[in-house]
Amino acid sequence: MTDDVRKTALHILNTLEKGHKTLDSVIEDVFRKKNLFSRKDRALLQALVFGVLRWRGRLDWIIDYFSETRLNRVDPKVLNILRLGLFQIIYLSRIPVSAAVNTSVEMAKTAAAPWVVRYVNGLLRNAARKYQNVPFPDIDKDPVKALATEKSFPKWLIKRWLDRFGLKETVLLCDAINTIPPITVRCNTLKTSREKLMKAFKGYAEKIEHTNYAPDGVFFFNPKRSIPKIEAFEDGLFQVQDEAAQLVTLLLNPQPGETVLDACAGLGGKTGHIAQMMKNRGRLVAMDKDEKKLLRLKSEMHRLGISIVTTCIHDLNNPLNQDRFGKFDRILIDAPCSGLGVLRRNPDAKWSTSKQNLAHYQERQARFLDNLAHLVKPSGVLVYAVCSTEPEENESVINSFLNKHAKFAIEKSPTGLHFDFYSLVNNNGYVKTFPHLNNMDGFFSVCMKRKK
Repeated sequence: MTDDVRKTALHILNTLEKGHKTLDSVIEDVFRKKNLFSRKDRALLQALVFGVLRWRGRLDWIIDYFSETRLNRVDPKVLNILRLGLFQIIYLSRIPVSAAVNTSVEMAKTAAAPWVVRYVNGLLRNAARKYQNVPFPDIDKDPVKALATEKSFPKWLIKRWLDRFGLKETVLLCDAINTIPPITVRCNTLKTSREKLMKAFKGYAEKIEHTNYAPDGVFFFNPKRSIPKIEAFEDGLFQVQDEAAQLVTLLLNPQPGETVLDACAGLGGKTGHIAQMMKNRGRLVAMDKDEKKLLRLKSEMHRLGISIVTTCIHDLNNPLNQDRFGKFDRILIDAPCSGLGVLRRNPDAKWSTSKQNLAHYQERQARFLDNLAHLVKPSGVLVYAVCSTEPEENESVINSFLNKHAKFAIEKSPTGLHFDFYSLVNNNGYVKTFPHLNNMDGFFSVCMKRKK
């Protein structure tokens, strides 16, 4: 089955090249069709795909060094075969070099002419012998090129991080993003406690620990079963959710009996947390433009034992009718964004996002906020969140919103937060988290209150 795993990894990488789907959706489609893959095969598949995407820039530098053909003239399918082969040679010590080369050559035979097959074979064998001697750019002469190559990030992103954070912190941020993160989950307190959940994980995972800031979070490594097959998951005892995402709902601070809107609900990660904090009492509307996602959200709420959620299909690019929706005590807008804060979990976004995208996201985020503002009750709360720490999607969006909506002001000392969480709220009332500082995803969130 190992050869089939490599072919599937190549299929995933080639699909991502087309630019129409995210890594999560492509892998989900594959696992739905390839349900015969063993746990070992799934682990290898994920190691190959995530590894190549995580280290693509570095791999390409090495391939370019050994290649007589410039990379922009190499067929993308052939380039992905080379990336897969070289990644195994450099990073997967348990796979023999001969196996990495031979399987790459066999895949090339199905995708390219005989001379290309010889090119793949020769390059990988040469690289296997000499890759450790490849010179990299000098960080003193060109820090942008050096870090982009060595740490495997696009140059435009490295440049903006160096300008904002300086060299030392940019290196730490890159290293944190390139480190395989733990699996983080949120205990469903409607059914169990964090302590009981951690006991339930014993024997199923390694290095089980509680999160530092979120009171219901648990993280672990190397689960012995896929998450959906863990008994505690089947029983609705937890949802998979990074600690940074858990903090967003804590900032919203929903209360039992209130009327709450989760305006970009997606698959329901934060919807479940909101209902949990409301103790399954009150009215919670989960809104999204994707009907398929909302159908899955309904199923997820059933698994969690949540009954207060109603779903609503609506595209927030369009205004909302107050007569139809009424007003809400609290609204959460977890807006679509660049995803640059979650690169350690979604390394495909390194190569699919561009600087130009940020302006597009900023414009849409501002429009979504504008369309929601009138649905917040007097003294009600509007929380804005994105899984990005880029200023265009953070402070710029909020400053623009507050300039247009004088009835709203930032809650600089939001209520209901645990003591440790307060240390993450800066003087402006913004919450920013970073992988290298907080061991969680990069998120931005802010709580704004409507005046009476």
